[in-house]
Amino acid sequence: MVIGAGPVGENVVDRVRAGGLTAAIVESELIGGECSYWACMPSKALLRPAIARSDARKVAGLRESVYGPLDAMEVFAHRDKVVGHWKDGGQVDWLDSIDVRVFRGHGRLHGPRKVEVTSPEGERHVLTARHAVAVCTGTRALLPELPGLPAAHPWTSREATSSDRVPERLVVVGGGVVGVEMATAYQALGAKVTLLVRGGGLLPRMEPFLGEHVAAALTARGADVRTDTAVSAVVRDGGTGPVTVLLEGGDHVEGDEVLFATGRKPRTEDIGLETVGLAPGSWLDVDDSLRVTGSDWLYAVGDVNHRALMTHQGKYQARIAGAAIAARAQGGDSALDTGRWGAHAATADHAAVTQVVFSDPEAAAVGLTLAEAERAGYRVRAVDLDMRSVAGAGLYAQGYRGHARMVVDLDREVVLGAAFVGPGIGELLHSATVAVTGEVPIARLWHAVPAYPTLSEAWLRLLEAYRG
Repeated sequence: MVIGAGPVGENVVDRVRAGGLTAAIVESELIGGECSYWACMPSKALLRPAIARSDARKVAGLRESVYGPLDAMEVFAHRDKVVGHWKDGGQVDWLDSIDVRVFRGHGRLHGPRKVEVTSPEGERHVLTARHAVAVCTGTRALLPELPGLPAAHPWTSREATSSDRVPERLVVVGGGVVGVEMATAYQALGAKVTLLVRGGGLLPRMEPFLGEHVAAALTARGADVRTDTAVSAVVRDGGTGPVTVLLEGGDHVEGDEVLFATGRKPRTEDIGLETVGLAPGSWLDVDDSLRVTGSDWLYAVGDVNHRALMTHQGKYQARIAGAAIAARAQGGDSALDTGRWGAHAATADHAAVTQVVFSDPEAAAVGLTLAEAERAGYRVRAVDLDMRSVAGAGLYAQGYRGHARMVVDLDREVVLGAAFVGPGIGELLHSATVAVTGEVPIARLWHAVPAYPTLSEAWLRLLEAYRG
């Protein structure tokens, strides 16, 4: 039994079916979940025209043709098509094709291995799992407790990705991925964007230079980027009309909408955790097979376990968890391979988390930052590269600006992490991911010859700089 039919839940049932078990899934909203309708897919549909136009403006002979505004209504229409107009028939058909039973309604635990489903009509059914229950309910936006905020009806990621209009002025609170991506998208669509960040710079969980490049680009395009800025209250009379965002220190910012992108919280407050001795509303602690600590039947997969809050990492966890559930059903714990990089261990959650931020320029990273590696006790060296030294960068875009970093474990001479920022840089990430997860020796990477003249030559330049 799986509670939550987003990409994570769908991958769990797919893997347990492949392992020979029967499976059922419960969903209270749309099959396909947050990513398909209010996060990954619609946000990238909004961002793609912005990034394509920006790239085109850096190409000789083309830039003059793309200086007009984006057609916002056409962008929104394409976004609507990408999300299937918020209908999930195709997702349901896929689950039917792999013989997974779908239950519409609210699912909650009802004691060990039991799930109570309340249908939209109010009917209740208690289902029993033979082997395991997987909680894949994900997260929702976390709004801070600020005076006036509820009455101001702020946007969260859901409203930002599903809006059918461009506000004249958009205030974005938060410098993480959602804040940066939505600032990028709505600025390109014509909004005057003010980005407010409490604490340090943008993208704080990545290497600092990534956020610095993104902030500089947003500012150059006209955004007002303010770091070390804290919001004290929000005012919007009657919940309509302009919104005033009050800042600590007495300043204020006005906008037509305000987006709070200030974190996520687990969707576990009403899923029956108390019936199995767990605290409602909590993150669920798991081992590397994604089984909840202290349980032999309950799994928590994806964002809900707070290990790596990204769809692709959740789907990775789902593949591990589904295989582990099937293996335990056939042979118990002894049937599992839970060693480092084993078939039933989500090692990448610790050593090789991947992320691409679809800003302009793009930012991408895998594995450990330099600071994380040092805190973990590794003897490391960071090798840095100005991407302008790569021939392919100048061909990709005139005036190309970007930077790359490789973090090397000096004792083993393997790559622990890599980070990139620049136009088109996201496509470099998987080669870095292979190097990190494969723990490929630097000496062997020297024989991985990048094609000329591509952006991938960044790898050759990094290796040359390391060797000296």
